[in-house]
Amino acid sequence: MAVSTDIHLLTVFPDGPGGGNPAPIVLNAARLSDHEMQAVARSYGFECGFVLPAPAESGCDFAMRFWVPNEEMSMCGHATVGATWLLHRVGRLPSSMARISTPSGVVEAHITGEGDPPLVEISQPAGRVQTLDDKSAVRTLLNVLRIAASDLDSAPIVNAVTSRIKTLVPLASTEVLHRLQPDFDQVESLCGLLGSTGLYPYAFPEKSDESGGRVVHARQFPRSAGYPEDAATGVASAALAFGLLQTPSARVTPGTTVRVRQGQAMGRPSLITVRFRQAKTGIEGCWLGGTVEMAASH
Repeated sequence: MAVSTDIHLLTVFPDGPGGGNPAPIVLNAARLSDHEMQAVARSYGFECGFVLPAPAESGCDFAMRFWVPNEEMSMCGHATVGATWLLHRVGRLPSSMARISTPSGVVEAHITGEGDPPLVEISQPAGRVQTLDDKSAVRTLLNVLRIAASDLDSAPIVNAVTSRIKTLVPLASTEVLHRLQPDFDQVESLCGLLGSTGLYPYAFPEKSDESGGRVVHARQFPRSAGYPEDAATGVASAALAFGLLQTPSARVTPGTTVRVRQGQAMGRPSLITVRFRQAKTGIEGCWLGGTVEMAASH
């Protein structure tokens, strides 16, 4: 492949050995056509991030585009986190902060601290949440997830979005969550019915496995990415945090750090943190963060 020397394979949001979501990143993608970007995504089978020069007069330091094997996406949280870490590593960030132009809007990014590895956070806008009231759609959802109504928690099923709409499905336990075996052939049509880009079932552990935040376990089944499940999904975690903020039983407040554990069912344990961004007028968005590791460069 002509672009192979530019590809850096990262692991984003790892939470232990073998964890995290793989993220191929191309740092110098300006010369690539859409076809070539999609070819990279298809060759790796993962969401890929492509770094380009920022548009003139945008006030941004870089631009990014995102592809999965089947299509281009407007935003990919873990690829943006990974690219920020990589740009910092190779000395191309102007400081510990950067502004990145994406198809979904401008994203702010920063490196927090100099730990090994450091924490990388990116901004997401304030979330919007809408309850799924269509009983027929809920029955279809249960059929696709292959669960009974008794497997649900009492919280509402909602569509939530910061950058991409996700359907949040509250489950009664992490045991129910981790034994899910959806009818993957029906996920795309269901997401089309729901107006969603992915199903994001979640559950709270019986006992908190971490201090300093509200821990929640989740899984992501994307609409049409070209693979059945994600090990870590940044924009879904951000959407989930805003969904929990509007769910009293979730015990999430504007000062809560939400810690999303994902990927356990895939053998790729991941950890994503979400902190709400507060202003005098209320919550203006959130910081979506995690760590990154280098897997390989080609």
